[in-house]
Amino acid sequence: MPLDLFTPQNTAVLLIDHQEGTMSWIRSAPLEQVKANALAVAKAATALDMPLVLTSSLEDMVQGPLLPELRDIAPQQYATRIRRSGVVNAMEDHQFATAVKATDRPNLVIAGVTNDVCTVYPTMSALRDGYRVQVVADAGGSTSKQADDIAVERMRSAGAGITATIMLLSELARDWSSAAGQILLPVTTSLVP
Repeated sequence: MPLDLFTPQNTAVLLIDHQEGTMSWIRSAPLEQVKANALAVAKAATALDMPLVLTSSLEDMVQGPLLPELRDIAPQQYATRIRRSGVVNAMEDHQFATAVKATDRPNLVIAGVTNDVCTVYPTMSALRDGYRVQVVADAGGSTSKQADDIAVERMRSAGAGITATIMLLSELARDWSSAAGQILLPVTTSLVP
């Protein structure tokens, strides 16, 4: 029986609050590694023509603007990002929820900063709304390792799949000799130490 894997055709990618300020709060993993992973997920989505929804919260406050690299990777998605006014659960923001629904994809890949605030609540809401969700845990982080572990366990217990960036890229590629595999191979190898 074939696995019911996420594919570029049935999946949308949501990157939540990868902002200069929020990224600086990460203490659960090396910041540069988390950043590289998040940018790799964005590169994969754009290279495979997957819907990519970007959102930020209170960019003019301590959270700061989205990572400028996201503007380079996905200029259209960056320009049309959902700028929330402080709503913690992005799925409770009407514009964001509408953008997610408009992707018309049953599967969502979610990564956010921080996992214990910005990722956990939209993940649980998306699951409640009937989406299949994979959280790219290493493309986000939290203010402590303990907070990150608790957030990941809470999302897993709610029914989310927990994945890592290279695992996700491999799932989307399925075969490194395929067109998708050839697109994703350099993105994947850039993450290998």
